[in-house]
Amino acid sequence: MALSVNLLAAVAIELQQGLTHQDRFQRLITTLRQMLHCDASALLRYEEQQFRPLAIDGLAPDVLGRRFALQTHPRLEAIARAGDIVRFPADSTLPDPYDGLIPGQQELKVHACVGLPLFAGHNLIGALTLDSMSPHQFDIFSDEELRLISALAAGALNNALLIEQLESQNLLVPHDGASASIPDAGMIGLSTGMMALKHEIDIVAASDLNVLISGETGTGKELVARAIHESSPRAGKPMVYLNCAALPESVAESELFGHVKGAFTGAIGNRQGKFELANNGTLFLDEIGELSLALQAKLLRVLQYGDIQRVGDDRSQRVDVRVLAATNRDLKTEVLEGRFRADLYHRLSVFPLWVPPLRERGEDIVLLAGYFCEQCRNKLGLDSVVLSQDAADHLQQYRWPGNVRELEHAIYRGTIIARAAQPGRNVVLSAAHLPLAATASPGEPLSLPNSNAPDINTAGSLTPGNSAASLRDATDAFQRQLIQATLDNHQHNWAASARALHTDVANLHRLAKRLGMK
Repeated sequence: MALSVNLLAAVAIELQQGLTHQDRFQRLITTLRQMLHCDASALLRYEEQQFRPLAIDGLAPDVLGRRFALQTHPRLEAIARAGDIVRFPADSTLPDPYDGLIPGQQELKVHACVGLPLFAGHNLIGALTLDSMSPHQFDIFSDEELRLISALAAGALNNALLIEQLESQNLLVPHDGASASIPDAGMIGLSTGMMALKHEIDIVAASDLNVLISGETGTGKELVARAIHESSPRAGKPMVYLNCAALPESVAESELFGHVKGAFTGAIGNRQGKFELANNGTLFLDEIGELSLALQAKLLRVLQYGDIQRVGDDRSQRVDVRVLAATNRDLKTEVLEGRFRADLYHRLSVFPLWVPPLRERGEDIVLLAGYFCEQCRNKLGLDSVVLSQDAADHLQQYRWPGNVRELEHAIYRGTIIARAAQPGRNVVLSAAHLPLAATASPGEPLSLPNSNAPDINTAGSLTPGNSAASLRDATDAFQRQLIQATLDNHQHNWAASARALHTDVANLHRLAKRLGMK
């Protein structure tokens, strides 16, 4: 046997070490890559007809953000359906999902590729993929040896899923391998802020508490709401969405609570409101800060007593609805300024969640870019959409005022531009394909919203030519100076300063807190 007992024991030991599942998985695929002398290895989780990378070695970082749908990746589909080790011929014509994603290798035309499906009982829960640029690299390893590796990895993954299920206390969902853990729900990210947010979602999901989700526009507050619902005992019931900002005052009450025939002009029949539609499920109220004070009072009654009354009806009826609300406003400030009811605020914010802005999420930017690249590939019918290193660097230097939504649009726009310039079905995104209007050029001061703000070039040690300061330190120092100068110019009125800086007052408070100014 090419694999000795000692080598297999080393794999088993690696799976017992590390403080987190992520650490164990990374140790596993790193060890396998070294042990099998391959160029790339990956551990994938199977869920909902797609593979989601959990750990990679030898692949571009953005692979961790990608989601590989079986219907568009024939090699992965073959692994999922095989039930045993899959060895692809070195000259296989099936497109490889990692084409262009192994640094230094533009194409994977002739190479060795092996897929090890991972099972819990008879249920597929994941896969290991091994790639080598040497066409015969894996010939010396028998199927039996590879099955032993597969069994070790499957056991580790299955244990992780069981532990994850127990930690979330979501014991109402039976463990069937494919649906036992918390759904990914598109919440991509491994940054400290996102991991903390996911942990808080795990905590609150199993309860029936109302949740107030705060964050800047475009950060993904709806994804957070959906993750809470899908991880809760109400997951089998509907989650009803309502955008409070898009509600005309004349029909807002009817939208929420319904109406009876003849209640007003145009009411030609009885109609259920959102609360009735969400009965026994979840109601997601987006942009809750836009509700009028009159509607806030009626919403408060529902939260207090669980009773609703259709417009034009004297009777009331009970509903069982969990309310998740989202806002990009600072509702505490709105309460102080009389635009939001304090009692409703306290009812909604039983368990507040904060979604961090993209600029504070570091390497998550690249993972999300990979996710959107894969979506573009599917929608445009391309073989591959690859993010070059200069494009990844370019994305990470930008401040993303529009957050994840802006990144998504940037990747889609860049893919269209790159496809027009590059023949064939393989697209490589470079920085030139990603024009980001607000990105400052090296050595160029950021544009300021008013002439009274300080000039970064007068900031002493923060002069762009001084290499002693990092870009992040220089940016933070400049923001502190700009905010302080604006506050001084507006008698320390935060609302007026936010308007002068063209930002939301809640976001200004949070930024000042992060910068140590509060």
